[in-house]
Amino acid sequence: MTFFKPLTALSVALILAGCSQSSQPDAVFNLTVAHINDTHSNFDPVKSSFEANGNKVYNEFGGYPRLLTMADEYQQDAKQRNDSFLFLHGGDAWQGSAYFKLNQGAMNAELLSKMNIDAMALGNHEFDLNNKKLNKFIGSINFPVLAANIDASEDADLKDQTNLRPFMVYAFDGNQKAVVDDLDKLPTDKDLVAVFGIVLDDMANISPNTGDVQFFNMVESAQTTVDMLKAKGINNIVAVTHIGNSVDVDIASKVNGIDLIVGGHSHTLLGDFTNLGMNNDGIYAQLVRNPNGVGQTCVVQAGQYAQAIGRLQVGFNQQGDVVNCNGRNTLLSNDEFYTQPARQKNEKFDAAATQRVVEFIEQEDNIEITDEDANMRNLINVKYKPAVDKAYGKTIAQVPVEIIHERRPGDRGTDKHGSDVAPLIAEGQYYWANTAAVQKVTGMKVDFALIGAGGIRTNIEAGEYREGNVSLEMLPFSNFMSVLPVKGSAIKALIDSTVTATLPEGSHAGKFPYGGHIRYSFTETKAQEAGKLDAVEIMTGTEANPVWTKIDNNKVYNIALNNYNATGNDGWTPLYEAQKNSSGRVDLAYVDGKLTGYDVKNIAKVGNKYKVNYQGAAPNCKAANTVCNTDAQAMIDYIAAERQTVMPLNYEVVTFNRAQ
Repeated sequence: MTFFKPLTALSVALILAGCSQSSQPDAVFNLTVAHINDTHSNFDPVKSSFEANGNKVYNEFGGYPRLLTMADEYQQDAKQRNDSFLFLHGGDAWQGSAYFKLNQGAMNAELLSKMNIDAMALGNHEFDLNNKKLNKFIGSINFPVLAANIDASEDADLKDQTNLRPFMVYAFDGNQKAVVDDLDKLPTDKDLVAVFGIVLDDMANISPNTGDVQFFNMVESAQTTVDMLKAKGINNIVAVTHIGNSVDVDIASKVNGIDLIVGGHSHTLLGDFTNLGMNNDGIYAQLVRNPNGVGQTCVVQAGQYAQAIGRLQVGFNQQGDVVNCNGRNTLLSNDEFYTQPARQKNEKFDAAATQRVVEFIEQEDNIEITDEDANMRNLINVKYKPAVDKAYGKTIAQVPVEIIHERRPGDRGTDKHGSDVAPLIAEGQYYWANTAAVQKVTGMKVDFALIGAGGIRTNIEAGEYREGNVSLEMLPFSNFMSVLPVKGSAIKALIDSTVTATLPEGSHAGKFPYGGHIRYSFTETKAQEAGKLDAVEIMTGTEANPVWTKIDNNKVYNIALNNYNATGNDGWTPLYEAQKNSSGRVDLAYVDGKLTGYDVKNIAKVGNKYKVNYQGAAPNCKAANTVCNTDAQAMIDYIAAERQTVMPLNYEVVTFNRAQ
């Protein structure tokens, strides 16, 4: 059974809100928009929890079959009311689960094409494979992928892709919707809406596999696109973006004429979820004043991992100005609840306790019990799930209590120390890099390890823990480990710059650094703008008896980290700077089952990309005899050898003091 809240009340309230703000109600065009973003191949639900009636409730949120159920409900509601309706995806459908590791873009294409999506932004993780596979994905879905600030004409794989477009124009007659292809022959008796895409202009730095696609300034491209559309006579303009909530707000403050931004990339679940024991991560449907001081842009985003869906109504006057913008995000829950994260049979709520939770949910606007679409669930279970279950491999540990990963300390209810998963992974990579087998290849004893929060995709869930939980889900990117000698001053610059870059609310926090055998403290001095690095210390003892020593600016330390961050990608620029002339780094992959080292000569900057130059041959991760996911293998080996019962480290790695 699906416990849908009355959609009637929301729709009527939004319509009345629009009418109340316009002196000419008949002139207001109301558009209902449903939206998702950063779904990251989470076809199955995500194990989660919330608070109800003062108690912790362990449940599941989302998954594609639940998204489909709710999206269909929204679409049917709009149809019954004859409302104009769009369903948009803010990008990053790819990556993030074992399904993607095995099926790459094919499963996303099949399932997303069943959702009646109107358009999707091009996300950075859509470039995780190569442009040939991206081109196949874009060509096989039944909705367009949008990016107005790119030029793919020189890319061999994407140059002829007609489903990768800068914008779309839709003509509405109530709920009837038609695509307009000729901007010189616009219908005069229908409401017109343009949807254009904006992607990261530093994409080449974040996603090295961009081929020969060129990326252009977001602000300039957005303004140029809006001006062109308005010159053609289209005044109602929506941007679907994958640039992060704080950047969306910045774009809205610098570009005239965007009415609505539907965003992604920062995984921001906008709205106040404190009623569920969660965070308030910012205003849903925030209105931002344009630089002309007259227009305003409504900004929304819907979280991450297919757990929630947003819906709003935006009203336009005859000039295309926003006169109302209202709505909310809704978390989509199952109806089985447990008292403990392991979710054992004896920990399940009884009927009376379940009913109390159901009644609580029915009173809350931002959470809904939602059935999975039966056909899509069956498709996943029959066609895809058996191979995934088989790929998980052997059990390596038990996890008594769920261990939480959060990118930035203080977000989503975490404390000032943030993730408990990231330090464990870094500790595992420190351990692995210092084993005799690895030291024999690198010739270096590692002092500490570092990891960027965005490379970690899951919590460590309670219960049985298998190899695939690490290699297929938590660390799915198949990065190889690097051991890099670098001065302490570069480490301090790295920590300072990456933490500072994540201070603005809604910023993309994937670059946030954690470590193993190293700790630091950072204090925010001006809320969301500035801070200072208080201390960085290296651990020379053991986990049971840690000994901390202040980092030496002039000392060269050997650090273990994955090759993506070691190259300076995603804002880890000080490591590029340290290697642009010469590097003592060694990259590590298995060739024919034997651990092999690849000596790095230096890193060059080619356009906006960093290129690693090797002393000899480079690792060929596409070769059948080469296994490059040594970042995941390091964690697997560490858990199997040292942590058969997985618990957080005994010491804290990060202390992040927020400004009060």
